[in-house]
Amino acid sequence: MAATSSLPRDTQKFGYPWPEFNDGLYYNDVVRSSDSGLTLLEFYSSKYKSSAPLQGSWLQRIQNKQITVDGKVVTDPNRVLRVGSKLVYHRLPWKEPDAPYMIEVLYEDDDLLALNKPSGLQVLPGGLFQQRTILTQLQWQSNNQRPHPIPVHRLGRGTSGILLCAKTKLAKAQLASYFADGTSHIERNRDPNKQHGKITKIYRALVSGIVDNDKVTIKQPIGAIKYPGVAKGLYIASPSGKPALSVVDVLEKNIQGNCTLVQVQIQSGRPHQIRIHLSFIGHPLVGDPLYAVGGQPKCIDNNVPDEIFAEDGGYQKPTRPVPGDCGYHLHAHQLVISHPKTNEIIEIIAPVPTILQTQEEAKESSKVLAA
Repeated sequence: MAATSSLPRDTQKFGYPWPEFNDGLYYNDVVRSSDSGLTLLEFYSSKYKSSAPLQGSWLQRIQNKQITVDGKVVTDPNRVLRVGSKLVYHRLPWKEPDAPYMIEVLYEDDDLLALNKPSGLQVLPGGLFQQRTILTQLQWQSNNQRPHPIPVHRLGRGTSGILLCAKTKLAKAQLASYFADGTSHIERNRDPNKQHGKITKIYRALVSGIVDNDKVTIKQPIGAIKYPGVAKGLYIASPSGKPALSVVDVLEKNIQGNCTLVQVQIQSGRPHQIRIHLSFIGHPLVGDPLYAVGGQPKCIDNNVPDEIFAEDGGYQKPTRPVPGDCGYHLHAHQLVISHPKTNEIIEIIAPVPTILQTQEEAKESSKVLAA
């Protein structure tokens, strides 16, 4: 029998408003023997010639007292560097794009914390979002003391729903193994109709078009390509990629709206897997700005520069769609897991957003609100 979260919805929330500007970022380097004899300007201009977010007017930053050498501010761009010297570049504070900050707690015990992540909030720092993340809110909630809960997997910025966090080292290691185990079963070509491992993840999604079959199993591999604005590459449907498995069940077909409400269970955990798999079979998520039919990006133009930088050296918003862009409807709705310490089976539910409810669920919600 699964133990289901029953925490009071109106009291189990936390979140702190974002300040207008973040704290900036600090980047650390140590001068190696191969860099010995370079000037400060030569070091930064050559070492970070094409790496974000450090490209830009290094002369201006040096003269602006943003760089220290062995703990002392250096404003001379011609300062010759010595082997072993420690360099620190401080990117000045900037205003990050808007993001929600209130987070609902779905389940919590001494080892686990399950959050209901709102769409539009990033899990970990990256790109434009260095402070406005789930991780920052967890740090602030614990008064910046360690240890604090750590997310053990990711959800896309536009994806809402269950985000699992570990509160202990043991839980973190166990949960990481659960996620890896599910993927390894797929790589060994196990029976897709059987649930393997100690974790089950079920999502809701609204896709474009009418899905003909009531149940679809997708085994399309997922790989990465070079893509402007995505440092580690963009994940797409690729025959040379890594194995991935999604099982899609149709919940409702909206003929008039030309869209389909589906439930998706994944055993592997490739980045953006559901968005890629559904678009691969011809049904991209409604509102997805990035993926088109076939599991490929909507825009491919090799003439676009890899990155565009602000004057202070940080990223500007990419000119083309990137994975962090929102607009689609995807929700991590249900998670069943074997507790990492007690082995008790725990079921966690994240309430479904209105747009992802079936007609029957919408009626029930209306009755509750009216009561």
